[in-house]
Amino acid sequence: MNKRHLFNHRNLLSTAALASMLAFVPAAEANAAPIHAHKQVKEKQHAHKNIQSVKSLRFLGEQRLPYNLTFEGTTVGGLSGIRYDEKNDEWLMISDDRSNLQPARFYTGKLDYGLNGFRSVQITGMEYMKQPDGSLYPSHAEYEAQGGDVPDLESISLDPKTDTIWYTSEGDRSLGLDPFIRQATRKGDHLSTLPLPDEFHMSPDEESGPRNNAVFEGSTFSADGESLWVAMEGPLYEDGAAPTVENSGFSRITQYDRQGNVLAQYAYPMDAIPAAPGPGKHADNGVTEILAVNKHTFLVLERAGVQAADGSFSNYIRLYEMRIPGASDIQDVDSLQDERFKPVKKRLVLDLNTLNLPKLDNIEGLSWGPTLENGNRSLVLVSDNNFNSTQVTQFLAFEVKTKGPKAR
Repeated sequence: MNKRHLFNHRNLLSTAALASMLAFVPAAEANAAPIHAHKQVKEKQHAHKNIQSVKSLRFLGEQRLPYNLTFEGTTVGGLSGIRYDEKNDEWLMISDDRSNLQPARFYTGKLDYGLNGFRSVQITGMEYMKQPDGSLYPSHAEYEAQGGDVPDLESISLDPKTDTIWYTSEGDRSLGLDPFIRQATRKGDHLSTLPLPDEFHMSPDEESGPRNNAVFEGSTFSADGESLWVAMEGPLYEDGAAPTVENSGFSRITQYDRQGNVLAQYAYPMDAIPAAPGPGKHADNGVTEILAVNKHTFLVLERAGVQAADGSFSNYIRLYEMRIPGASDIQDVDSLQDERFKPVKKRLVLDLNTLNLPKLDNIEGLSWGPTLENGNRSLVLVSDNNFNSTQVTQFLAFEVKTKGPKAR
């Protein structure tokens, strides 16, 4: 049985597990382990659930972590996803280390900021993520000997109804490893894997399905906590070319219900690459994170990296507000090139390059933060430094200015 079949078999098992374990339903309804053992968290009326729209952001400040900072024997870096845990007043940050330096993991931390500035970032904990069999995720080299799933963890979400986390991986096209969406305990122990729609299976030999390193880059729970939304970084091969300087492209954003079913899927129009690379150099643009504002509205991060003639990279980061009403449900559309459809609508909230920071790096994480002293919500972004000495791990904090209460 090849790796593709092994993964599909595991997904079939996880579909049954969703029924027997009730891993994607509120813990109070569960009757069996392991989700039964997890304490249900009383849902709070977060400020962002009543936001009609994010009008603008006010920059509060920046903090950075030192390059190659170590914590509990691991290298802190590659921070690709972040979420604030209001219950415990701490932050969850997932690393996209493909188990090359140390096994796949996430960190917890404390961020100290307010209306008068951003004072500090402190790493307070670390947990390794576990595969379904309980083992640590292997590196590419270890995979050749022992199998498993080489991780490329990109987004982390805190389940608002259970004391568990959800995270995504982009898979590995060269190895034929599919992307995945998994649930884990706060100690990183595997609980369940969501079924994978057919269009997201990797094909190492054909230009079909997802492009390598352009799959499940973002995720968020809906504002009411009843569904999980997952965003691709770039287009499927069937949906057309990746963005270029001349042309834009489409990302698919998928909504799962708490039984693991796909409720809907929408096309998000990504920008063209905003600047030309040097001769023969690289440039790309894609979605790096999404975040629910209310039932129909989301924030979406777009990140472009453009390589100059001397090999250096510049990042172009834009935060958009996306609205679903009026968009076509494309879950049954095989190719966006062959059918007429209406994409979601988007509005620019902030072009981060206008902040004129000394350095704007590879921003990939986005999260609501605690309520500020004046009652406004806060927002935090984090960069993935790719474990590269020329890059930085930066945290950016903002005050959120909103447009009134959401209509009931």
